[in-house]
Amino acid sequence: MLGLMILFGLLSPRFFTVANMWTILRQTAVNLCVAVGMTFVIIAGGIDLSVGSILGFSGAVTAKLIKHGLTLTSLGVVLQFGITGASIIGLFVGIAIGVLNGAIINFLNVPPFVATLGTMTAVRGFIMLWTRGYPITKLGESFNFIGSGWFLGIPVPVWIAMIVSILALMFLRFTRFGRYVYAVGGNERASLLSGVNVRLTRLVTYMVSGLLAAVAGLIVTARLDSAQPNAGLMYELDAIAATVIGGTSLSGGTGTIEGPIVGALIIGVLNNGLVLTGVSPFWQQVAKGFIIIAAVVAERIGKGRE
Repeated sequence: MLGLMILFGLLSPRFFTVANMWTILRQTAVNLCVAVGMTFVIIAGGIDLSVGSILGFSGAVTAKLIKHGLTLTSLGVVLQFGITGASIIGLFVGIAIGVLNGAIINFLNVPPFVATLGTMTAVRGFIMLWTRGYPITKLGESFNFIGSGWFLGIPVPVWIAMIVSILALMFLRFTRFGRYVYAVGGNERASLLSGVNVRLTRLVTYMVSGLLAAVAGLIVTARLDSAQPNAGLMYELDAIAATVIGGTSLSGGTGTIEGPIVGALIIGVLNNGLVLTGVSPFWQQVAKGFIIIAAVVAERIGKGRE
């Protein structure tokens, strides 16, 4: 990360400005929320490809409830929602999709890759149905504060990302559930024989992933003052990249919360630096793809030496 910062600092005089540093942190906050949830899933031996779709759908649900409410045609009633109520429902949508992912994987024995690929596609379709393919805009300054406001001199999204990271760190390190997550990812059979409820543990990790993807969805929607039908596209790539770069093993059982923090910052610095230096956004995807491959190769080499 330091090498990238020095490189982009030399290539662009705007890189080390205070405004740009806050921009990097604000952009990183969204990816970090998603990556922390992804870390829980990967440590437990799974994968979640649906986080980008959850992000977009949760933001779209929240935006539409704030803007238009919910019409119950059969009863002839229109329910109006404030920011708090709409946001809670948006977060609940993320949790519900996480439960669906966990249920498909645990009770139907569908591989995590296939299950979350299916929900990713289905939820992306629900976004189009919910929004009818049009953005939902002008959500109000109070809601926009979540994505673009400042508190005590620090952007609100950065505060949210810090709180999420601290809570996740505490849960993984200092709770029984955290130990169960590592155990299930390290050796599922041994965990089962030791009395660990493997299915419940894995189900909760997908709930956490869905919840944090929904949190990221609220931040993105509030920052843009708009719920876009294509919101969240390719966010799963950034989340997986940040998690793997941070040292979380795709085989499960290994990883920390500190790792994805650094990984998300590396992705944020890379994206920002490439934009400032005029590099095509298509090359950004190429760079992130090779970074993921390099991180996995380094992890395999390290395991081989051990």
